[in-house]
Amino acid sequence: MQQLHPVIQRLFSKKGFTPKMIENFLSWDLKTIPDLGSLIDLEKSSHRIISAIDNKEKIGIYGDYDVDGTTSCALFYHFFKMLGVEVSLVQPSRFIEGYGLHLSSIDDALKNEIKVLITVDCGISNNEAADYAKELGIDLIITDHHKDARETMPKAYAVVNPNRRDEIDNPDYEELKTLAGVTVAFAVCVQIRNDLIKRGDNIPSLYSLLQFVAIGTICDLAHLSALNLKLVRHGLKQIKETNYPGLRAFFTSEELKAKTIASEKLAFHVGPLINSKGRLEHPEASLQLLIADDHEKAKNYYDLLVSCNQERKFIQSEVFTEAREHVQREIKYNNNQEHLITVAYQPHWHEGVIGIVASKLVDAFKVPAIVFTDAEKEGVIKASCRSAGDLDIFNLLKKEEHLFLKFGGHKAAAGLSMPKENLQEFIININKTLKDVPAIIRTRLEFYDLDIDATEITPQLMRDLDLLEPFGMGNEKPKFRIKGVKLDSFDLMKDVHVRWSLSKEKTKLKGISFNYVGKHETPLPNEIYTTQNLKKEDLSVYFTLGLNRFNGNESIQLMVDKLEFD
Repeated sequence: MQQLHPVIQRLFSKKGFTPKMIENFLSWDLKTIPDLGSLIDLEKSSHRIISAIDNKEKIGIYGDYDVDGTTSCALFYHFFKMLGVEVSLVQPSRFIEGYGLHLSSIDDALKNEIKVLITVDCGISNNEAADYAKELGIDLIITDHHKDARETMPKAYAVVNPNRRDEIDNPDYEELKTLAGVTVAFAVCVQIRNDLIKRGDNIPSLYSLLQFVAIGTICDLAHLSALNLKLVRHGLKQIKETNYPGLRAFFTSEELKAKTIASEKLAFHVGPLINSKGRLEHPEASLQLLIADDHEKAKNYYDLLVSCNQERKFIQSEVFTEAREHVQREIKYNNNQEHLITVAYQPHWHEGVIGIVASKLVDAFKVPAIVFTDAEKEGVIKASCRSAGDLDIFNLLKKEEHLFLKFGGHKAAAGLSMPKENLQEFIININKTLKDVPAIIRTRLEFYDLDIDATEITPQLMRDLDLLEPFGMGNEKPKFRIKGVKLDSFDLMKDVHVRWSLSKEKTKLKGISFNYVGKHETPLPNEIYTTQNLKKEDLSVYFTLGLNRFNGNESIQLMVDKLEFD
């Protein structure tokens, strides 16, 4: 193994990694991953799908409207295209059908003469739809990764889900349960390919499909287990030379020429664009982009998503500002009480952005957030929920399931709907439950990984940080601290972003903070600058490292989280 930068060595040392653990963490070896083929009902699903192909029965793919569901649909589409099989792709609207598989979806499948309906990233809680499909003679194959939380599992033809109640006996359970929905779909494709090869068919490699696995895994905030790290690394590697016009549309030629595609590009650019259409209207354009077969068509769909995303940002900003001000007033009013959880509701908030707003409220107040708005049905409200710290938001909410009409999700995020009249009881109950949960579990703690010296920020450090990619849930980008810095100057950009000029002795440092102004309990840049000059005190800067690319040039910049006095 190559000699790593001293900062990276200290990082591994602090985490308690042995040389063997470091080797495993940095590994790209797909031969060492758990057997995806061990998932229950995978072989059964494969045999039924192959039978449908052989008998020319119509196959439908039904996917959720978020990034995970959309990339899953695209992955299946490209897989069946490799086999020369045409499939029907169906996604519900967030605002008409809502999340999950519905009775009306089964009716539509019957009308379209679909004999095998495969769900992706949904279905595990849709028992009624499964019963209805069975009644109508449609073989329903559920592929999902959400928690199996109903009293009984859906009586589908097959259920492939690493989080189904009886998968716990699988020796690889802990790693497999971290899979995103798109990877469960990929596992089905691998099994079908293996079964077709066994009977003598010549089937191309599915390696290119890992590009969709990478995007879905990162953007759905799946835990980056050793299994997911390997799969995503291979997906990111291929995106640089992608042959899919729809994926190429997301990247500039400069980005595709870079040594690596950063996971942050997926998380903060690709994912929000794919999600944007489904947040405001029907998600069809996002899926059409991912399955586009020529660059002109892909460019048109991409431009449509960019326009839609601008509208989403505007709506989201309005809702977040209103929600944040509501929470600040509430905290001020309850100044003697600990703020355990953010619960915000307004009837007019746009349903498509409440999930992002909940995430931003977690960033702002460091506690779990639940954001409600009115549902289509009168007297019903629905919410997006986001966790903080190590709190399992799904299990927390399950204790209040008697108040809900619909409920689903996983450890980090959940969704629910309930009668509006239950809201106050819900708020009281959830706060009462959280009082018994230690703060260290239910809050997002301020932390940093390592103290470093300004002189250690070098191109080699940046190259070695790339070896730790992908970054995301469970493998967060390392946060560093440098003590004894001075704020030489700052610039405000668009009133909320800040560009910092810092120095430590003879070393000059450039940094940037996005959406810095207005953060809860965060001093303004001019207050920091004035206090520093008056008191002659040094500062500590907390940051991650990034590259600023401009006009073909690259420079290292600090992605500044906060500045505080030593």
